[in-house]
Amino acid sequence: MATAADARTLPFAWYSDEEQLRRERARIFARSWQYAGRSELVAEPGSFLTADAGGVPILVTRNGDGELRAFLNVCRHRGAVLMDGCGRRATLQCQYHAWTYELDGSLRAAPRSDREPGFDNADWSLVPASAGTWGPFLFVNPDPAAPPLGTQLADLPKTLAHAIDVDDLVFHSRVEFGADANWKIVVENFLECYHCPTAHPGFSAEVDVHPDRYLLEAHPTYAAQFARAKQTGEAGQFHLLFPNTGINVFPGPANLSIGPIAPNGPNRTERYLDYFFAPGLADEWIRDFFAFDDQVGREDTALVESVHRGMASGMLEHGRLLLGSEPLLAAFQDWVQDRLGSE
Repeated sequence: MATAADARTLPFAWYSDEEQLRRERARIFARSWQYAGRSELVAEPGSFLTADAGGVPILVTRNGDGELRAFLNVCRHRGAVLMDGCGRRATLQCQYHAWTYELDGSLRAAPRSDREPGFDNADWSLVPASAGTWGPFLFVNPDPAAPPLGTQLADLPKTLAHAIDVDDLVFHSRVEFGADANWKIVVENFLECYHCPTAHPGFSAEVDVHPDRYLLEAHPTYAAQFARAKQTGEAGQFHLLFPNTGINVFPGPANLSIGPIAPNGPNRTERYLDYFFAPGLADEWIRDFFAFDDQVGREDTALVESVHRGMASGMLEHGRLLLGSEPLLAAFQDWVQDRLGSE
């Protein structure tokens, strides 16, 4: 049986400390699979896409042979971010000094390098990373030796398939937002519905959040939540692929949103969600869906910003989890501590 000591939260100081975030970037984000966008954007030869992996700039390309590649999106000359956005290119050129790379990451040309004794283009290729796809979803991992994406996904695709076929979905739009709170606070808020009856009256009116029926499952690489609509009994699923990819399937017609929860410093989190729907859904239903989702999102933003202000006050060292209602928080915090090692 877990003791009160086992149920302590992570130290509150970890949620506003710059050095702590540096460790997390090095030991968590630089070694983890994270959602990067739609796989269709890099489906054709010559296409590229840029992404942020928890503060690590990543560039994904599809070369002329159709091979999907990923690199650190950092020029080997002076460290400038190499590319922005997405599109089609025959080569990749840095806007700073025009160092130019092939889509396979090799350095093609560096102006004036012929004047430098011993300069060899082969020594200055882009630093490799990893990329993988799951249906319409593209993931990246800054670690070039990362285990395959499927290892991290584990049984999540099969679990999700009970509710939805991701390959039948059609991309609708991306919504960007953020919060003045540490990324871990945002993740932890996502991992429990203990707060739903108090903070989400609209959501709780539609979705059964009773603790005996709102089901929680902790897995080694992800956390899962399962719920049903009160009136129709239709099922919904909400998942976090560790460390920071949120996946939402609300009860009702086929819908899915997916996106990263990314730190922008210790006191700010940037987010976006890519929304997918079944083809042919009525515009009115989609409008109502976005209004509902936006309301829940605004309520969550107020909550996590309040938590961050309280933690950052420095007056308390820890909090106390309720393991019966917050087991996924405990699982996430254990995962974080495991990745950080003895620290």
